[in-house]
Amino acid sequence: MNIKDIVNREIVNLTNCEQEPIHIPGSIQPHGFLLAVNITDFNVEFCSGNSYEYIGIKHQDILGKTIDSVFGNETINNLKDYISRDLMLSASLLKLELNSKNFLCTVHKRDNHYIIEAEPASVNEKDISFEYNQTAQLLGYMHDTHTLKELCQLVAEGTRDITGYDRVMIYRFDKDYNGEVYAESVREDLEPFLGLHYPHTDIPKQARELYMQNLLRIITDVDYTPVPIYTIDNGTENNLDLSLSILRSTSPIHVQYLHNMGVGATLTISLIHQKKLWGLIACHHYSPKNLAPDLRLAAQLQGHFITSQIDIRQKNEEYELSLKTASALDKVKDITLTNATSFKELVNSKQLLELCNASGVSVLFNNSVYKSGITPDDEEIKKISSWLSTYTQNGSLHTDKLIDLLPEYKNVCENTSGIIYHSLDIENDNSIIWYRPETVKEINWAGDPNKSIEKDEKGLSPRKSFDLWKEVVKCQSSPWEKPEIDTAANYAYRLQRQINLLVITNEEQKYRKLSELLKETNSELENINWISTHDLQEPLRKIQLVSSRILSTEKNIPEKVEDAIKRMNSSANRMQTLLVDILKYTRLKHEDSNFETVDLTELIKEVVIELHETIEEKEATVNIDVLPQVQGVPFLLKQLFSNLISNSIKYSSPDRKPVVQLSAEKVPVAFNSTNRMLYKLVYVADNGIGFEQEYAESIFNIFTRLHSPLDYKGSGVGLALCKKIVQNHNGYITASGKLGEGAVISIYFPADNDEI
Repeated sequence: MNIKDIVNREIVNLTNCEQEPIHIPGSIQPHGFLLAVNITDFNVEFCSGNSYEYIGIKHQDILGKTIDSVFGNETINNLKDYISRDLMLSASLLKLELNSKNFLCTVHKRDNHYIIEAEPASVNEKDISFEYNQTAQLLGYMHDTHTLKELCQLVAEGTRDITGYDRVMIYRFDKDYNGEVYAESVREDLEPFLGLHYPHTDIPKQARELYMQNLLRIITDVDYTPVPIYTIDNGTENNLDLSLSILRSTSPIHVQYLHNMGVGATLTISLIHQKKLWGLIACHHYSPKNLAPDLRLAAQLQGHFITSQIDIRQKNEEYELSLKTASALDKVKDITLTNATSFKELVNSKQLLELCNASGVSVLFNNSVYKSGITPDDEEIKKISSWLSTYTQNGSLHTDKLIDLLPEYKNVCENTSGIIYHSLDIENDNSIIWYRPETVKEINWAGDPNKSIEKDEKGLSPRKSFDLWKEVVKCQSSPWEKPEIDTAANYAYRLQRQINLLVITNEEQKYRKLSELLKETNSELENINWISTHDLQEPLRKIQLVSSRILSTEKNIPEKVEDAIKRMNSSANRMQTLLVDILKYTRLKHEDSNFETVDLTELIKEVVIELHETIEEKEATVNIDVLPQVQGVPFLLKQLFSNLISNSIKYSSPDRKPVVQLSAEKVPVAFNSTNRMLYKLVYVADNGIGFEQEYAESIFNIFTRLHSPLDYKGSGVGLALCKKIVQNHNGYITASGKLGEGAVISIYFPADNDEI
């Protein structure tokens, strides 16, 4: 049987450390030994090379055998019983006797293996009363602290009491995973690290991902010699995923980093909050130090306690802040907008600033700026609002560092480093913006963060200098807290509704005034129309009377004079006809309250009787098919069809006798593809002179004539009057024609629902 180790021998350096496969090193630390058994048959498929040192059995004699064949039935029964419990593996320790020696084992499942990590049970075993004392300690933390920072400080001190490490730090990450020593308990003779910041490069991405999976990591001696893991050589690439392993060998880059810090041993506990790596409990010792597995779990409990309290403490702090902002909101929301003066009153309200603890505020509405407190000038506000309107697509945004978005505004960042922006409409740049000035602050870094990698005679290495390095941060405000952001959004929404109501009210008032003015103007026009047309008819009648009398009584009138008098009389007749038509057109109003059911067949028969003299004179024929019943005003419909039939006869061809055909579609039809209503369609067709199709719409315009008044008498109002009558019946009228052949007028009357 050939046996091989699975040590990962890929060369790792600082140029490729981000891709380092730290979860499969193929080796472990020497303070325990490792077995990996198949989950189905419990056959040992991996074994660390130091098994002989702990149990006196070489790895060659263990690989390929089952647990019971190597350690006996009691061992495998204990292991199976532990695994069968409905608990997360590694949450508790498994006590096993292996080859007559007692071990505390951590067991976890990975892929198709149970990985067993065994450490001697005799190292620093804790007292039986330890659990009670620790529980009492955690309860004490809850009662003795009010803020998260105070709690973290007590946990740092408590963890150092439990573990005995020289330094215990609560390490908190920012949004970019730069770290800050948030709380610390340290040996008195050592330099404190409290408040120092560390760049995100100190903990690479793949290391942070492992901290999310494996909540506890220990290095007992940074100078350890890695122990290889062996497996049976079956000709394939065998790797063992040690992501959840306690004994997993550490990255050589990290070991070098610890050497540079002068650290001899470490214990790291992950702090997970809302499924993200919030921070770490980082324990440092300046000489080798091992910690018994049960004490590690006790230390891990301290970490669990912190993470359980993060939400509570932050919510308490947010609650206090939200009470203050809510109080300001209650006061400012009572200000009602009625005009421009209201905006001035609004921005001058101190509660508008207090609702998100801002130093300035501006409201941009209809290109006017209303502002108070510390703000940019009006033009800068307009530019910022215009840019943010486009950038957010008329949405919202908050930032504590505006120059990250607008680098060109560095000249105004002293007063406007932080903003909360809300658009107040979806078309214009109207907005409300709260402002905060810059908060100049010093950040103490443990070494220059820009020199996280150093070059020496040996090549690239982790930084060696952790001396204090100060960074002065400008053009950044204090961060906006969640209650402030939420309250600002709440008020912006209220303000948007008020502005919409103000706009609607103003528009309503404007349209009401316009409507009243239009009504008054129309009334005046009707009066003027009536007076002018009525008064004009009187002199026309006198002209007609005088001209007729002269022609009938005077003898020997010169031919030219007689012709002039006849033309004057004819013009007066045409003008009188025009005045009558204008009066009819202007007095025609939409009025559906008098609608009744009208049988068009009977109505048109009456019209034909009334026009019998004209019909006989022109020797015309009027054919009437069966026509539908419609809803309308009878006398208007009579006028409609009287005009249409008269027009058809008037514009008859001199080559043939006029024929007028009235017909209808049997079923309702659509007027066009966009109008979903159905209509009863009636045709008035003739065989007259027709017209070019390009004039199909213009012939319905008032005073439009296609022919000389000398050829065809008329005022040019008839078809316009027809169109208005049809419109007043909620219908449509169209025309089609062919020059020299005739014309067809189509009238669409709305169909009743029960007829569709």
